Amino acid sequence: MGFPQADCRPGQPRVNAEQRSPALMAARPAIASRARSCSATTFWSQALGYQPAANPDFLVPNEAGAPRLHLDETDRTHLDLWADDEHEQVAEVERLLALGASRVEWNYPEGGDFVVLADPDANLFCVINANA
Repeated sequence: MGFPQADCRPGQPRVNAEQRSPALMAARPAIASRARSCSATTFWSQALGYQPAANPDFLVPNEAGAPRLHLDETDRTHLDLWADDEHEQVAEVERLLALGASRVEWNYPEGGDFVVLADPDANLFCVINANA
């Protein structure tokens, strides 16, 4: 859907540093998602610069101390990605769309500081303007 599919098993080609967002990596969210498919694994690996763990339910960061991402089919917790300002938020939304995310029709409140997107498995997540 917008990016090459990778083999999600450990030991397969990884995401390079140019594909991840320094702004989103700085947020280091402790999160859970409800997908557990290869397309979700590939998408979140590229979006966050994480790598698949030996246990396929987890993605792990390249940096010590950052939280790992649990890809769980039963947990409906969604991911909030924080951008420093509106300019960064717009850039991150465009980058994530290029990786395979899609826009979601949403009833936004007046002055809403977030954009709702879906990953390739239709799991919702938000990109929030922290400066709004």
